[in-house]
Amino acid sequence: MTTLRDAETVRDLSDPELYRTGDPEAVWARLRARTPVCWTERAHAPGYWSVTSHALVSQVLKNAAVYSSEKGMRLDADPAATAASAGKMLIVTDPPRHGAIRRIINSSFTPAMVRRLTDTMRRTARSVVAEAVAAGECDLVDVASRLPLSVICDMLGVPEADWNQMLALTRTAFGTSDTEGDALRRSEAHTEILVYYSELIRRRRKEPGEDIVSALAGGTLDGRPLTDTEVYLNCDGLISGGNETTRHATVGGVLALMADPGEFDRLRARPELVDTAVQEILRFTSPALHVLRTATRDTELGGQRIREGDRLALWLPSANRDEQVFPDSARFDVGRTPNRHLAFAAGTHFCLGAALAGQELRVLFEEIVRAVRHVEPAGPVRRLRSNLVWGYESVPVRMEGKQ
Repeated sequence: MTTLRDAETVRDLSDPELYRTGDPEAVWARLRARTPVCWTERAHAPGYWSVTSHALVSQVLKNAAVYSSEKGMRLDADPAATAASAGKMLIVTDPPRHGAIRRIINSSFTPAMVRRLTDTMRRTARSVVAEAVAAGECDLVDVASRLPLSVICDMLGVPEADWNQMLALTRTAFGTSDTEGDALRRSEAHTEILVYYSELIRRRRKEPGEDIVSALAGGTLDGRPLTDTEVYLNCDGLISGGNETTRHATVGGVLALMADPGEFDRLRARPELVDTAVQEILRFTSPALHVLRTATRDTELGGQRIREGDRLALWLPSANRDEQVFPDSARFDVGRTPNRHLAFAAGTHFCLGAALAGQELRVLFEEIVRAVRHVEPAGPVRRLRSNLVWGYESVPVRMEGKQ
């Protein structure tokens, strides 16, 4: 329990156990109603402000001059790692340098690359759904991991022969288990990924292709080529961000359709709703739990005095459940419109891969609607123990195909 500056007491939103076994939605609703900007003092870590309403989260996201990303993008990050990445890695870089890195990455999205990625999405999604139906029983977390990893590998320029290797390494490197052995395996897997991309960077400097590694390896910043470290840091950020959002949104979207068969029937009857359904899946699942900002000067937010150097955690799922913006916000509605969700943040740091993630989800749910007749639980749902990703550790299901 944590005491706020206004003397109200609430559960510390940075406690990862809240997202595995607790009821964060009830906590967010209480804060939105009473103190949408509230201070949390922590015994063994720096304090922070929680921002929970859609309007105030949007206000912070759209003001990079007052609320900086360069002091870190998440609570409890290693300060040394953040300092080493600031100004080099897209997500911990402020304008105008942020825009320069973003333009280098965007330059890789040529028409040929976009066509290739679209083909990869359709081929992988169809294969993933067909295999799940054929198996009868599967874990949605495993099923949902293949599409985003395939697309990310293709986007970065990893040869298809290496996709399974990178899938296995990424699952390990970005795992969330707290045991000492798993922490060691995560570190080893991350090192293997670093070694792999170091070699890929070397090859792409000599033989560039139509991919992001080539764009970064051939790009310039401040009149000089990007270093291998700058290239790797940005690849690492894309691997993490691109994998987590799509994977957990897929799992959460299927669970939402299972929980409300009427919406599943509605989507099957009107497949043209898939676009609004995807946006609702992103709002409803909101896999990115929070992003962090640091105040660059004294300011005011939601009636609270924010001091220079104060950290603000913006709770994106709370903003996406704000009753002032989303009528009947607890209901999953495949036809919801308008849908001004913040699953991809907003402002300068609006997710670089938002369009790509949306396309992946659209293709995958088109395949699910086309090929799947019924999905039901086959075991207990286990949530991740994480304050960064609102996602799933295991979701066993039985999946029945159409005859």
